[in-house]
Amino acid sequence: MEESPVPSSHPLPGPGALSPVANWLPPIVAGFVTVLIGFSSSVAIIFQAAQAAGADSAIIGSWLLAFCVGLALTCIGLSWRYRMPIVTAWSTPGAALLATSLAGVSLDQAVGAFLFCGLLITLAGVTGWFERVIGRIPVALASALLAGILTRFALDAVLAARTQPWLVGAMFASYLVARLWLARYAVPIMLIVGLALAAAMGLIDGSKLALAPAVPHLVWPSFSWPVLIGVGIPLFVVTMASQNVPGVAVLRASGYEPPISAVTTSTGVMTLLLAPFGAFAINLAAITAAICAGPHAHPDPGRRWIAGVFAGLFYLIVGFFGASVAMLLSALPPELVVALAGIALLATIATGLAQACADPNWREAAVVAFLVTLSGVSFFGIGSAFWGLMAGVVTAWLRPRS
Repeated sequence: MEESPVPSSHPLPGPGALSPVANWLPPIVAGFVTVLIGFSSSVAIIFQAAQAAGADSAIIGSWLLAFCVGLALTCIGLSWRYRMPIVTAWSTPGAALLATSLAGVSLDQAVGAFLFCGLLITLAGVTGWFERVIGRIPVALASALLAGILTRFALDAVLAARTQPWLVGAMFASYLVARLWLARYAVPIMLIVGLALAAAMGLIDGSKLALAPAVPHLVWPSFSWPVLIGVGIPLFVVTMASQNVPGVAVLRASGYEPPISAVTTSTGVMTLLLAPFGAFAINLAAITAAICAGPHAHPDPGRRWIAGVFAGLFYLIVGFFGASVAMLLSALPPELVVALAGIALLATIATGLAQACADPNWREAAVVAFLVTLSGVSFFGIGSAFWGLMAGVVTAWLRPRS
């Protein structure tokens, strides 16, 4: 089995240079932190996406279980097979898209869109579409699409301050302070502050809390062309452009050359298998991947794949209690959930806007794509993300040529 490349800036230590604790503790901690940040930063968005489709706590628990099983199998399998820290995740931009696009869509139609997205991801890997197709979508428009989807969550967080100013204000303040010294843990710290303050204010409904294992719920799909076009295609685009592309970039920046087609195919097949249980898109991780691929995971780059394996194990453990996570989110004040999602996405929104406006030739088209996507407009049953992309393409095509 071929070993992963070792960057010259991290020379391989000699035999016996590291104690057993130094060999195993860093990747274990890195795997745990990966799961902690992954859950605390975006599970609230999955909760909102599932609610938009009319899912109850049991169905939401099934969604989380399906995701955790899929992430466990792909993290463990791919990291072990290729001996590099290949970490997967659910599509956070995809969840944000679904939270704004699934209103009025039935669960069976939503699952049909998930399967369609999984099929497109699989084909992108099997046929080598990934680099060719995604390369045809300008970075400016893809970034504008992402920013338009996510900005609605940030606006909701600001509006939540009207009903719970102290709670939202304290969460935002804790996030800003944590970024100064513990930037990696800013979102978990904000979550802890929010939970503590909500409990102190009597805003948590304890009657909804219970420790219960998640139970898979199978939803048979149905296929609707407006839903496939308005949800399935934008879900595929934002997942590939906003998750898989930066995921590959993170691994390459850390000195690894991942087998892109094989990894893409694996995540697509896993999405197809688990979509009926709620896994709408499984893809490469980006932010959390940097934790397992960096020197904090292990001083030897050739052994950081162990962190990917432990991330998968922790996902599997957490997944079995997905129902309890869903109950906890149901028991929390909605302002806390909205603020957690919106504030956690600020950095991603800022990056998206910066990339969208970086190229003057695409700037106007990117702004149009951003505004149409942000508007939430829907025509013929097709959501605003698709129309935002189309509006940006038309604007760019009709721009004056110098």
